[in-house]
Amino acid sequence: MTTTIRWGILGTGKIARAFATALNDTPDATLVAVASRSLASAHAFGAAFGVPHAYGSYEALAAAPDVDIVYIATPHPMHAANATLLLNGGKAVLCEKPFTINRREAEQVLALARAKQLFIMEAMWTRFMPALAEVRRVIAAGEIGAVHQVTADFGFTATRDPAHRVNNRDLGGGALLDLGIYPLSIAAALAGPVAAVQATAQLGDTGVDLQTAFTLTHDSGVMSVCSCSFKARTPVELTVAGELGFVRMNTQFHRATSVTVALADGSTRTVPTPYLGNGYVHEAIEAGRCLRAGLTESAGMTHADTLHLMGVLDTIRSQIGVRYPADE
Repeated sequence: MTTTIRWGILGTGKIARAFATALNDTPDATLVAVASRSLASAHAFGAAFGVPHAYGSYEALAAAPDVDIVYIATPHPMHAANATLLLNGGKAVLCEKPFTINRREAEQVLALARAKQLFIMEAMWTRFMPALAEVRRVIAAGEIGAVHQVTADFGFTATRDPAHRVNNRDLGGGALLDLGIYPLSIAAALAGPVAAVQATAQLGDTGVDLQTAFTLTHDSGVMSVCSCSFKARTPVELTVAGELGFVRMNTQFHRATSVTVALADGSTRTVPTPYLGNGYVHEAIEAGRCLRAGLTESAGMTHADTLHLMGVLDTIRSQIGVRYPADE
């Protein structure tokens, strides 16, 4: 593995642009290729970010030489097929969340990655941010005592256009897969595997969830109360509460620049947790570290984590009555 990790990006939308921007701030990383289903779109993206190779098909990127890893930035239902194509082309993969539409797809993709002995990771960037590391440090130091509850929310007012991706059932729309995975994933990261879940939701006219709330009971005995919404602009905060106080990842928790500890004795302190670039840098650094070390998965977002969370999402969707074409 070369010292400099050579990246490709599959897709040219908003999230692809954000990740390309992050790679400019990632040490020992370079963006060498981009692919779109439209050659014009790939060329425009390549020109904007100084990418030397632009491809008009995903197959061309999968077959491209001198690309170490590809970031998948397409809509949710395309992730499984895109990852399969790239793995069969010998490429390592960083796949935007949610990893796939359901657990069955995730199992198939991860089995292929194992067979090919290639690195693959779900791009849950929150797991690699300094704020989460600080929360873990506070908990491990016993500052808030034994932990009993996690609360997390993620909501913003989204477009009601029925054709837009967030409302389109065929494109994996709905608040749960887009936003709810953030509180779910970080709650599991902090409180451990989920033993049971109970969910409720409001569905829109297109059959996807506009807002969902779910309560998790973890194997550890900790309870998490989580919500996501396309109807309300919520605080987007995460709080871990223990017997002696709480630690909060301040707005917005997925890119928190500070963490506040408040104790029962009335004392509070806020710890700065600045991050590099636009935040995506940290997951790119981790993927590069794993590639250089010859690893096929990251301890920070394991294959088992991804499978477990996809299973929980499946259970929540069965409870609230949201199904996608890939479930049939």
